[in-house]
Amino acid sequence: MRKLLHEIELFQSKPLNMRVLLLTNLIYVAVLPISNIFSSAYVMRNSGHDMTYVAIYQLASYLAIPLAFWINGLLLNYIRIERLFSFGMFLSAFSMMVMMMLKQLTIPGLACAGFLMSLSSGFYWANRDFLALSTTSDSTRSYYYGLDQFFNTNIGVLTPFLIGDCFIANVDKYHWFDLSVNQAYYIVVGFVFILVTGASVMIHQGNFKNPKKTKFVYFSFHKEWKWIQLLTIVRGMAQGYMALAPTLLIMTLIGDEGAVGKIYSAGGILSAVALYILGRTTGPRHRVLIYSVAVIAFAVGALTNSLLYSAIGVLIFIACQTLSSPLQEISYFGTQMLLIDVTSYLEKRNEYAYIFNLEFSYLLGRSSGLIFFLVLAENFDNAFALRYALAIVAIIQLSGIFLVRHILAACNQERSYDHNQGMDLATLNAELAAGEAL
Repeated sequence: MRKLLHEIELFQSKPLNMRVLLLTNLIYVAVLPISNIFSSAYVMRNSGHDMTYVAIYQLASYLAIPLAFWINGLLLNYIRIERLFSFGMFLSAFSMMVMMMLKQLTIPGLACAGFLMSLSSGFYWANRDFLALSTTSDSTRSYYYGLDQFFNTNIGVLTPFLIGDCFIANVDKYHWFDLSVNQAYYIVVGFVFILVTGASVMIHQGNFKNPKKTKFVYFSFHKEWKWIQLLTIVRGMAQGYMALAPTLLIMTLIGDEGAVGKIYSAGGILSAVALYILGRTTGPRHRVLIYSVAVIAFAVGALTNSLLYSAIGVLIFIACQTLSSPLQEISYFGTQMLLIDVTSYLEKRNEYAYIFNLEFSYLLGRSSGLIFFLVLAENFDNAFALRYALAIVAIIQLSGIFLVRHILAACNQERSYDHNQGMDLATLNAELAAGEAL
């Protein structure tokens, strides 16, 4: 109990805006498994288990994200960032409602629903990323992302279990309250609206500032910026493929929505406490090591799944992926934000310009991952694509280790940098030097 009280006191000692942002993420994070996992399961169920429909929906859910980032950047000159943040969350619930109101799933209908989802993701992540950047410093980002991923993992354990195993699967099996499975999905969307309302109320408890009213669209950047763009493309490939691969593997090799919930919940338990400990005990100097463990774990799971291609292989892959994903988040975002700190200082530009620019790298990476799956499925079959594309993507991810190391070393060479956010030049250089040495 004393240790718990100590952790609570540590959290309360952090700036108000950081605490408000973390608590907002804690509420909204329950929506993410619903939009990512069960939306794909809904499409697969209602399309006769056609994986192509799922892939098209996921591809459409990425296409408008850069557009939303651009519109959001313009609106930030006139509208408070908290309101745009809330708009993005409500739009995600609305997009799910639109998809489930379709009487028959068609390619145009799925594209429309996916397009709305991509707009919601753009507004949500554009504002969330900027607020995370502006409310943290390099020395506090390991704690921030460690706690954030701890919340994500725990809620990610609970939500799939309650929705998939306890609710949708039982409605399908026992016909609770004379509901159909699709009607159960409608109730889930109603629950999503309640969650986004709570998250919207929470984000308005902070005292956030909008980015400066300056230009944010640029086509040339500092010479080192290309490395974070390449790293983002590499990560995006995995994100694009992972938007559909786990659910398709589970639905194909294991069962139904109940299996989806059980497996994600079991995998999440493995990493929840470890993530919080990492956030509390690691710093910038550990980023290369953390990223290495993350992508190696992902590769082990993917290769095991390719070799076995069975229920056991899926279980091992989900366990590895559930550990890998949050570890990548902790290391990648700390590295990305440090480079934004450095380059925005050197180039005298709005930080939002860098957040906006990286979305095009994400779009290229995510689209490549999905298109790669579709090409393999078209030229071979779905089973071949599920079995081998994942292993190829995982091997490509290993290159991220060298990219993270290079970016940290590049930041270390900019000795004139001083971001004026609570860390003096000597401390910054010491932390970067430690990262370079590792």
